Amino acid sequence: KFASVKNHLLAFDKDIQFNDWNEFRLTDYVNYLRAEKKMRNSTIDNQLDFLRWFLRWAVERGYSENRAFDAFKPKLKTTQKKVIFLTWEELNRLRDYPIPESKKYLERVRDVFLFCCFTGLRYSDVFNLRRSDVKSGHIEVTTVKTADSLTIELNNHSKTVLDKYKDTAFEDDKALPVISNQKMNDYLKELAELAEINEPVRETYYKGNERINVVTPKYALLGTHAGRRTFICNALSLGIPAQVVMKWTGHSDYKAMKPYIDIADDIKANAMDKFNRL
Repeated sequence: KFASVKNHLLAFDKDIQFNDWNEFRLTDYVNYLRAEKKMRNSTIDNQLDFLRWFLRWAVERGYSENRAFDAFKPKLKTTQKKVIFLTWEELNRLRDYPIPESKKYLERVRDVFLFCCFTGLRYSDVFNLRRSDVKSGHIEVTTVKTADSLTIELNNHSKTVLDKYKDTAFEDDKALPVISNQKMNDYLKELAELAEINEPVRETYYKGNERINVVTPKYALLGTHAGRRTFICNALSLGIPAQVVMKWTGHSDYKAMKPYIDIADDIKANAMDKFNRL
């Protein structure tokens, strides 16, 4: 992410100095990202967050005394990012889909993704999962992103995936056959399309003041992180308390769980509506 920020900054002005970042220069940078890089407002917001972090770091380390970035708050219209996850019905459809012989390379991708869906682990943590992390009835993980130490109990679904590969040797004594994130994302989309995970998903975003609506089949939006989101949404919809789910996922901020709780509430409301059809 910071490599991306660096590339954008160099393309914007390779000679820019810490003290150059006043309100006008920051505004120029926002306009550059919008006009030249064609970024959505939400992406520009993220780029500014990374830049602020870097400029704050420079001040704390004594490389700069310029804190103009603290007061810079451009008005960028944004919308809440859509949470992409699989419902129970979609998850079962993906799990039960008979993969053709010509596409057997998708089988391991599916297994790893299902493991994420039933443990809540991020891709990076499944990639780093070793056999020594697998205990009797649970796994112990120190997360890559946040360095949290987590104990996650195994259910029948996650245990089935581990048992399938327990006698197969992988590099660095890994527990599962995890390929690169990019490859896995590509194969997940392919698998989900074959399994007809094609519910239309409407997304709304802004570029400047222009509101843009796009409708995309769900399979085209699937990535490895959808496994973690699937776990959270389905766990909450089952009635598992948010505090318990947070113990498994490592979330420390209840605010971060709010979008998932809203989704779970919608799922439960729709489920209750089924009584009205009797």
